[in-house]
Order: sequence, then structure tokens, then C-alpha cells
Amino acid sequence: MFLDRLDKAILRQMQRDSSVSNLKLAEIVGLSAPACLKRVKRLQQQGVICGQVALLNERAFGTSLHMIVEIMMQQDRLDLNAAFTKRIQLAEEVHQCYKVTGEVDFVLVLVVPDMPSYEDFCQRVIYEEQNLRNFRTLISMNRVKYDTRVHIPD
Repeated sequence: MFLDRLDKAILRQMQRDSSVSNLKLAEIVGLSAPACLKRVKRLQQQGVICGQVALLNERAFGTSLHMIVEIMMQQDRLDLNAAFTKRIQLAEEVHQCYKVTGEVDFVLVLVVPDMPSYEDFCQRVIYEEQNLRNFRTLISMNRVKYDTRVHIPD
């Protein structure tokens, strides 16, 4: 799919703040409001823009712990991995899951309110995995960087 300079400018601005009005967005990228709206609609129809969300301040809801969990499986089989990823997709605590290469098979990013909640997650999800060889948990002390933007090449 070809994205020109204006499409990319629209996407970059919308990643910074998608709540701006179409009139303001058009002004920022240097287009007329109707032309800007037409481009945004096309980008949505093509699936380049797949949704718009509000990013919430987690601290407004109390404390939470961010955990990075490395999962090592006994066997690397498609059917077993599919069953595990299905269980992970249903786990509300898991915010991200990556199938990775190397000695670790999956990396999970979890957010839980406290350690008992993490222990409950482990009992329900991790320890129930028949193909589990081992797992390791890293507890985040401080989130140094968090960015939801997708890199848009020039």
C-alpha cells in the first residue's frame, strides 16, 4: 500500500492525539478539511487506522504491578503453542504476548493490582499449561518508556 507524505503526516498526528478535530488536523497537515476527512476515511477503510482509543492514566485506578514473564515450553509444536496462546488471549492480566526465538518461547507483559493477583494468574494460567518447562518473572520497578506509536517510515 502506498502512503504519501500527507497520509503519513495525518497518521503521525493521529498517533500523537487522535482527539483533534478534523478541522485542526487539516490545519496541522496543510490540507482542506474535506480533503483531510476523505484521506482519514480512506485510511480507515484500508485498515491502516484500525481503531481509536483513549489512553488512561493507570495511577488513577490505584497501584498496579507490571510483570514480564518468560515462558519456556517443553516441546515446540504448533498445536501446543496454539492451545497456550488461546489461553493467554483469554487472560485479562496479559496485555501483550510475544512468540520469540531463542531459549525462551513466549514473553508476556502482565498488569496486576498486587502479588496475590499474580499468584492467582500463575495458578489459573501458567501452572495449568501441560507443555510448560519453566518460567521466569521479572517485576518492573519503574516504566522508563512507554510508547503506543507505530513507526511510519519516511
